[in-house]
Formats: sequence, C-alpha cells, structure tokens
Amino acid sequence: MALKIKKLLQLFCVSKKDSKKKGKSIDPLWTASTPHSSLSVTANKSHLDPCSSGTGTVLSMQKPKPECTSMISSYARTEHGIGSDDYMLFNQFDVVQDFSDHHYAKTSPGKATKDWVKAIQSEWNLLQKNLPESVYVRVYEDRIDLLRAAIVGPAGTPYHDGLFFFDVRFPAEYPKCPPKVHYHSGGLRLNPNLYESGKVCLSLLNTWWGNGCEKWGKSNSTMLQVLVSIQGLVLNDKPYFNEPGNKNSAKTTAGEKNSMAYNQTAFVLSCKTMLYSLRKPPKHFETLVARHFHERERAILDACSAYMSGAVVGSSAGSGARYACDKCFADFKKSLTLYTEHLRTEFAANRSCLLELERQSSVVDEIVPAS
Repeated sequence: MALKIKKLLQLFCVSKKDSKKKGKSIDPLWTASTPHSSLSVTANKSHLDPCSSGTGTVLSMQKPKPECTSMISSYARTEHGIGSDDYMLFNQFDVVQDFSDHHYAKTSPGKATKDWVKAIQSEWNLLQKNLPESVYVRVYEDRIDLLRAAIVGPAGTPYHDGLFFFDVRFPAEYPKCPPKVHYHSGGLRLNPNLYESGKVCLSLLNTWWGNGCEKWGKSNSTMLQVLVSIQGLVLNDKPYFNEPGNKNSAKTTAGEKNSMAYNQTAFVLSCKTMLYSLRKPPKHFETLVARHFHERERAILDACSAYMSGAVVGSSAGSGARYACDKCFADFKKSLTLYTEHLRTEFAANRSCLLELERQSSVVDEIVPAS
C-alpha cells in the first residue's frame, strides 16, 4: 500500500517527503468581491486574537519532532483511527485512502481525460507548496476528484479558533467549471454564505453573481483561491454585511448594532460547531481536531468569559469595546453560558484522551528491538 501511495505521489510530482512540509503563509496577490457584498479584502488579512495574549495567528499543528517508530499505538488506532506518527505530526497536505464519509463519495467521478488529470495535478502541487498555516487539506488515493479541507476561523472574527470543514469535488468538466464545494454545517447557519444544507455561496464558485475575475476562470482560478476566499471573505469580522440587503447599512448606527448582534449569534453557533467537531470529527482530521482544541481551549474559554462579561465578540482584549446591557445581550449571555459549560466538558474529555495518547506513545518509544 505504501508503494501504491508513492507511485501516485510520483505521478502527481508530489514527493512524500515534501508532503510533510509545513505550508507557508502566502499572499496570492488577488482580491475578490465578497459574495453578497462589494467588500474587498486581501488574502493575508490578519487580526488580533480576542481575549488572549497572542498575536492572533493560529498556530500550525505541525511539531518539530521526529516521527515515532513504526510500531503503532493500538489506543490511537482504535480511538482516533491514527498511528502514533500521525499523532506527532499533522501534515497540512497529504494523500489518504478512505473517502467513505465524503459528501460526494457516491457521485461518479466521470471519465478521466488527460486535461482533467493535468488540472488536478496542478491543484495538488499548488496546495502542497502554498497552503496558509491555518488551512489543511486531504486528497484521496483512489478518488483524485475528491478533496477535504479544514479551515481555522480567523482571529478578530466571531469564528476565531473554530474549525470549519469543506468537501470538494472536481467535476469531469474541470477546470472549465469551478469545483463543487459542500460545507459541513451540522445543520447550523452561522454565516450568510454558508447554508444549513451545506451550500457555499461564493462568486468564485459561480454560486453567486460576480463580474470579471470575481467569477471562476478556467485559466486563472484555483482551489487555493477558493479556500483563501472562504477564510478571508466569508469568515470575516462583520458577516452581517455579506447579506445583499444589509450592505447599504454598513457604517450606520442601526447597521453596526445589527452587525454586533449577528456576531453574537455567529459566535454561539461557532461554539456549537466546535462541539460537533469534537464529538464527531471528519475522517483523517481526528488528530487535527484533538490537537487544535487542546492547544486553543484556554483562549476559547477566556474569550467566552470576556464576551459574557460584555466584551464585543471578535474585539481584541485591550480594545475596551463593550455591549450595551439590553435584552439582546442577556439572551446572548444565557446561550453562551450554556455552551461554554458544554465546551468545558468536551475539552476535558479531549485533554484526557490526548494525555492517554502521549502515554501510549511514550511506551512505544521506550520499546527496544531485540538484538
């Protein structure tokens, strides 16, 4: 099986060694119109991390540690579906096998053509070399038309520290038409562009109106642009104005008040999404979910505490921005209090699981082969 993966990577000009390389922060040098809005932002937009002492950059899960021995922890395999080497590292780009839980698993890939394979080859190479540190991708050995991505919610937004998952299919007509993208919503509508059904409303995907380079172009649009657009343009700091009927109220007193209320709801739903991911992580991302929420649990809980005390959702710790103590805030505080307790419980369970994984890994490392 390892030989089979190696041959596939060679076919796509992706070496197994390079596939473990940490992705680089990039600026694809483009701007796009926000779906449902004329707002433009650059791909490398950054914010302060709310209610924490960091700079707001979400840390990569990759750790500068050597791979473990080939002996696999049975606990890791049964509980998380991973080996001990996968626990120590979570590659930003990698090739995996099981696609059974993928949204498009039962959709026929269609007839493969030379141009189609070449286009996907180009996408793999681009993603493998240029993924931002807060985006993770898995492609499939036996279904090269499928892809799954995890995007970390940007700091300074109501989505900070969340994990958002997307299933992608490259249709037989690709790249003449854009990829199909499905959002793992868990039945929640936390953004005007992300529907409960999983639909992603984005001009670059031709699921919303746009002009010129805002629309998909077979010769210049890429999957990397789609992922960066979702992170920077959809999961933004004021998603309320993504809705076409709301953009004209931007910078008005009423509009800004409605935007802050929307951010409250979005953050609560983001917390619910965290619970959903912790309880049922998508295949091949179990390690990322466990490690990410272990590393970010304190920042998340500190933010919840600050927001319940009146700090504006998404604001930096020292900004001093506060909510008015009205009925809207009271309802938000009540909901957030409930989900904060649920998060504490899930974080504790996740912490215990990781401690056990570390213990198992240490036992494996101490085993000395007989001479």
